[in-house]
Amino acid sequence: MGQIVNSNNSGFTLVEFLVAMVIMMVGLLGLLQTVNYALHYNLENEYRREASLIADEKMTNEKTKTFAQISTVSNVTLTQRKILNGFKNFSVAKRGTTITSNTKQVEYEIRWQHKSKRYSHSIVSLLSQQAE
Repeated sequence: MGQIVNSNNSGFTLVEFLVAMVIMMVGLLGLLQTVNYALHYNLENEYRREASLIADEKMTNEKTKTFAQISTVSNVTLTQRKILNGFKNFSVAKRGTTITSNTKQVEYEIRWQHKSKRYSHSIVSLLSQQAE
């Protein structure tokens, strides 16, 4: 008669389990790194959007003034904005130049820092009055 072999194939061995865990951890670490990059670039874009909003607000305020009220004095101020449950400081530098007696140039440069990298956004406009 034939010999009966008793085999126990009902579960995983410890080595198979450890190999499966290592493979799963490598996949999860790759996924977490992807999420980390996505959050980083999303925050950078949020800061850039806020800087362009600040520049637009400042330039709009400048354009609502009369020509005589538009100052060409350069100055730097600090603006704090709430972004994603936190606050971020933006440096606002204004530079003004008189081009002609009827034309002035106004520039706003918004600067900020994120993870030891410096960023900036600037907007320039020529403002003039009609000749009398």
